Amino acid sequence: MSKIKIIIIDDERLARKELVFLLKDIQGVVVQGEADNIKDAIELIAAKNPDLILLDIQLSRENGFDLLKILPANIKVICVTAYPEYAQKAFEENATDFLLKPVDPKRLKSALKSIMGNAFEKFPDYP
Repeated sequence: MSKIKIIIIDDERLARKELVFLLKDIQGVVVQGEADNIKDAIELIAAKNPDLILLDIQLSRENGFDLLKILPANIKVICVTAYPEYAQKAFEENATDFLLKPVDPKRLKSALKSIMGNAFEKFPDYP
């Protein structure tokens, strides 16, 4: 079974760690790396060629939408933010899905299933 390669981009270390924790027991996904700013994110994306990015919108002095605009079309993006008012713009900028912080594990799983379609024959349920 192939793995979904994921990069997490968030300026808050604890938010990144929470996503890593939520993803760690999901079969079929691998977190390739983390970045806390756009420059590092661009370098990490170029080096790892992920399938999916979990992207915060409000980065310290940057805006995740700036990165979203320049990403290759083959990379899917789930925006993960505490600001529901960004949802419409996220979809206008071609985000694949939108999750609010704190992230609900079942909602994350649902987003992964809808994005990757039939990439998995079995996708384990959360307990």
